[in-house]
Order: sequence, then C-alpha cells, then structure tokens
Amino acid sequence: MSKRDYYEVLGIEKSASKEEIKKAYRKLARKYHPDVNKEADAADKFKEVKEAYEVLSDEGKRTQYDQFGHANPNAGGFGGFGGGEDFGGFGDIFDMFFGGGGRRRDPNAPQAGADLQYSMVLDFEEAIFGKETDIKIPREENCDTCHGSGAKPGTDVDTCSHCHGSGQLNQEQNTPFGKVVNRRVCHYCGGKGKMIKDKCNTCGGAGKVKKNKKIHLTIPAGIDEGQQIRVAGKGEPGVNGGPSGDLFVVIQIRDHDFFERDGDNIHCELPINFTQAALGDEVEVPTVHGKVKLKVPAGTQTGKMFRLKGKGAPNVRGRGQGDQLIRVRIVTPTSLSDRQKDLLREFNELRGNEATDEQDSSLFKRFKKAFRNND
Repeated sequence: MSKRDYYEVLGIEKSASKEEIKKAYRKLARKYHPDVNKEADAADKFKEVKEAYEVLSDEGKRTQYDQFGHANPNAGGFGGFGGGEDFGGFGDIFDMFFGGGGRRRDPNAPQAGADLQYSMVLDFEEAIFGKETDIKIPREENCDTCHGSGAKPGTDVDTCSHCHGSGQLNQEQNTPFGKVVNRRVCHYCGGKGKMIKDKCNTCGGAGKVKKNKKIHLTIPAGIDEGQQIRVAGKGEPGVNGGPSGDLFVVIQIRDHDFFERDGDNIHCELPINFTQAALGDEVEVPTVHGKVKLKVPAGTQTGKMFRLKGKGAPNVRGRGQGDQLIRVRIVTPTSLSDRQKDLLREFNELRGNEATDEQDSSLFKRFKKAFRNND
C-alpha cells in the first residue's frame, strides 16, 4: 500500500509555514493520540501524522521530500531501501553475479537492542515546571528461567549441523559466468546458527519474555509539544551481549482553558469592561507563576498588548525565561437596564456623537469621507 502525501496527511498546502505545520500536527496528534482516541485505526493515524511532521518540520528533509517524494534517494541502501535487508531477492542477485562476496553476518555476534518509543501526555503546567514521574514500559527481557538461552534448564544449545553455526546456507550454481554461490538464510535454525532440542517452557525457546519495566523519568521544565526525551539504555536488551537500545519519550501537552503557548512565551486574553478601558484601572492577571497586578491606562483599546517579562515558560535548554503576552478585549454589555441605557444615551449626546481620541477621530473622518464619496 502506497504512502499518502505528507501534506495531505496534515491537511496543509505545500506552501505552509513552519507555524502552520506545527499547528496542524498538534491538532491531529491530539485527535488521534491512542490515550484519547479509542478507534481501531487511531494508533496508525497517529504514527502517520507524526512521520509527516518529522519530515516537513525539518527544512533539509522537507526539501528532499518536495523534490523526490517518498522515493528519497538519500534514504540509504540500494534504490532508497535500508541496507542490510533482502528486498525481493536483491541479495540473491548480487550473490549470483558477484560470487557471494558480500559481508557474512555472524549470527552469534553482539547486536544492539531495538529502540523504544513512549508517548506521554502532560498537563499545561507540568510542561512549564517539569516533574519527576515513573512509567511502565512493556519490553522484552531475558527469560529468568533459561537466562536468555531459550533452552530448558539442564539442557544444551547445539550448533546447527546444517550451517555449522553460520546462520547461512550456500548453494552452488552453474551460470554463463561460471560457478557462483547463492547464499540464503538457513531455514533449519532460522539464521541463528543454533538448534534448541528442549525449549524452555517459560519463553518457548525465544530466550525473552515481555515484562513491564518501571523507569523513573525527569521531565525538564519548559519542555514543549512534540519534543522527545532520550533515556539511554532503556530500550530492548541487546542480543549476544550487545548494548540495549534507547527509550524515546515523545511529549504531548493538553490544552489549557486560559493560556496558549508559543515557544517560551505564553499568551492570554484579558476581558475588561468599557469603564475600565475608558478610565483606566489596576486589575489582577493570572499567570502560571501566580497572580500579577497590571495597570490598564485610560483610553485602552481592544487589541492592546501588554507584556509581563519573565512570566512565560523557562527555556528547556536553559536559555532564559519567556514572557506572558496579554491581549485586551473590551466586553460590550448585552443586558442593560432602562436607567443604564438612558445614561449611555446622555453620555453619547454630551460627546456630540464624535470620537475625542485623536486616532479614533481620524478613523471617523475617513469613515465620513467614504460616505461622501459614495453620494
């Protein structure tokens, strides 16, 4: 099944900005996150959205994708495939024409364990201030019964008599180019080079079992949506004494009812009434660090922006502290008593139905001129 276009996955245009890409990703990631969405295909859609974001949010990867699409020639290996695997018999073709001169992989050599990924959902404040927490990761561990050998206790693991421990079988063929060797994975031992006659009753011969591993995490203050925490050595254990893989914790952040975050800055909207805007006032404003008093000068207009220095999120890399940006919104009353209406009409008459502020006066002049030009 062919992959969908990454821009289509995120529902954006090819000319989308970084901010538009991030906004689309955050919206879809929240929608399809397995902890929130219990539909059968939610996990697959979440992975698809994450993959699209990882490519399009990186300028280099996005440029390559725009030029080559999913068939990126820099993806590694032959024809864009990852090296080290046999895709559709390419390995056999190479062996046939080049006499099996490729590197032979030792099935008993140490191999690094696989990396693991875990998605963690944080509250808004938890992402701001960080936290200490424990998580449980389902991962493969060496079987306690057989200590990872796969054999029943008291029995031995034998070397495969067919491949003699190499994990591969060589078959000679006569071709127009002479006698060549076709190398395949040994189907007797599955490429492991070992044979287990009496398998462990606990793990069934696999040598590993699934366990919930408890891992302590330190979430740094200021971590943002989509960022990852790498925990070295907490992935799948290695094989034949190889190193364990790593654990990557991907952060998702719940929306806040009042605050919005943009990088290290926090945005919010401050509703005030007409009297406060006209006469000025001192109001209390909530921040993630506690309440702060803000002086609203007389004549404040809707859309006026105030900045509270250092009241945003700490930079996750230790580069200072963000600010809180407050946008004023003047709330127009919808339910007025007759007395209130009379007072407003009287106020309007005293003003002569004209704006007194210099900027507003200029706006009204342009407004009247537009009417005269249309007469």
